Amino acid sequence: MAKIQTRSAVKKIMSYPLGSSPEEIKQKFNLKAVRKMSDNENVYGCSPDVKESISKAISSLYFYPDGTVSQLIRKLAEFYGINEEKFLVSNGSEEIIRLLTRAYISPGDEAVMAQITFPRYQTNVAIEGGKSVTVPVQNGTHDLEGMYAKINAETKMVFICNPNNPTGTIAAKKDLYSFIQKIPPNILIVLDEAYYEYVRSEDYLDSISLLDKYPNLIILRTFSKIYGLAGLRVGYGMMDSDIVKELHKVKDVYNVNHLAQAAAAAALNDQAFVKDCAEKNANEMKFVCQKLKELKIGFFPSQTNFIYIFSQHLIAEGLISQGLVVRQMKLPGYADACRMTLGTRDDNEAAVNVIKKLLNEKGCK
Repeated sequence: MAKIQTRSAVKKIMSYPLGSSPEEIKQKFNLKAVRKMSDNENVYGCSPDVKESISKAISSLYFYPDGTVSQLIRKLAEFYGINEEKFLVSNGSEEIIRLLTRAYISPGDEAVMAQITFPRYQTNVAIEGGKSVTVPVQNGTHDLEGMYAKINAETKMVFICNPNNPTGTIAAKKDLYSFIQKIPPNILIVLDEAYYEYVRSEDYLDSISLLDKYPNLIILRTFSKIYGLAGLRVGYGMMDSDIVKELHKVKDVYNVNHLAQAAAAAALNDQAFVKDCAEKNANEMKFVCQKLKELKIGFFPSQTNFIYIFSQHLIAEGLISQGLVVRQMKLPGYADACRMTLGTRDDNEAAVNVIKKLLNEKGCK
């Protein structure tokens, strides 16, 4: 019997590496407890208002969700001072990445991106038969000049993750603005700002102010990170209204569920919670960076809620075996590396102690 053939584009891609669950890790290494510091979730949870909004929304679960996501879009438009027609709300911001490639990438088209960045850009381009043109990062940061040099007649899209995942770095304001100015208007510029709310640097570009001037600019943000709604999957994009109309043609009709819409609207209202989480995260980042410096562990300067660390003496599997669950991510030119999400002070002190223990076992001083 003939075997059903998968599309050639699908055969070439890899599934997203999710890693083992905490329960599987406890069983494998005979641990009583583990600290999950691998997926960049908000350790402080979500706004208390979210739980109340979900409780109220439960009574109408028998209805389909609002396919236009009108209430949430209205609140986002008021929050940012932008016309409602420029918003698209999605099942996580990753859905908009998929919609963009579905609507704009044809077989043979190219998309330029960093070599080390969010892997789903490359996956979704490949699914549509496109080609990802990757450029190595420099000190963990996008090489914008190198990326611009790769643009040609086949280029349809450019992805910039800012701050970058997994390195946590940002593109300098002046450099990024200059890059946007140079991109031809027929090429989409996708700025993925999933960690925008964590940024403390003054050298960060105010991308929203550029939307009217550059119709090819798309800004992605999410409720999964600092808002603490990763389990509900709500993202959104801000872009020219003509692009929104095209993406509506290829998206699922009811792509954001009823509870998620209610939760996101409540979360957006509680900016005091967001500010508090950002301040706590900044304090923990300062604490962890200082401890890593003392231990002579390399890392990139991060503007997120995670830190990318590298050392010839640390292996992610070793950290995991001690109950510290991190995400192993190789980086060409560096020693073994991993991405570690920041936790509470208790989590971070425990993480530092595990790192110290492993270094001592290797005879490092």
